[in-house]
Amino acid sequence: MTSRCAWVPADDQLYVDYHDQEWGVPIHDDRVHFEFLILEGAQAGLSWSTILKRRDGYRHAFANFDYHQIAKFTEVDYNHLIINPAIIRNKLKIRSAVNNAQKFLEIQKEFASFDHFIWQFVGNKPIINHWRSIREVPAKTKEAEALSRDLVKRGFKFVGPTIIYAHMQACGLVNDHTTNCFRYRQITPIK
Repeated sequence: MTSRCAWVPADDQLYVDYHDQEWGVPIHDDRVHFEFLILEGAQAGLSWSTILKRRDGYRHAFANFDYHQIAKFTEVDYNHLIINPAIIRNKLKIRSAVNNAQKFLEIQKEFASFDHFIWQFVGNKPIINHWRSIREVPAKTKEAEALSRDLVKRGFKFVGPTIIYAHMQACGLVNDHTTNCFRYRQITPIK
């Protein structure tokens, strides 16, 4: 039997696939970074399972996370989104997606890519943690707090340190798979 992180419900194939194929894999694609910023922000106050079940709805509603298009969304687009049952219909979260797309483009202009900007907060290589239990995994770290502060200063919304740490975990800036998880060994570089 394959050993996974304890937070993965074995009877939820969507969750299992997400854990086994995506979570913790180092990302260097700006579109994927933007997708996770939107999804992690949408999750605030909800379960990740709720977001995973709506992920395809988000892809369709938010132009496959094309931040160039989203940055140009109008009030007409907002009115369509707010009644779309395939996404979380929270006014602030929807407006933050458009705002964050605009701010994302500003970061790209300044740093050449969002990826270059975000990876500097972990010294341009993944932080490899050695958690033996899910109880050891923090909700936020000093790196997440620093990144969150910087994003807030730049005008981003729904980017608190807990949300940002979840983004860092999802996008592989940190490896928070527990050491008994088969993915820990697959993602951690062998020295």
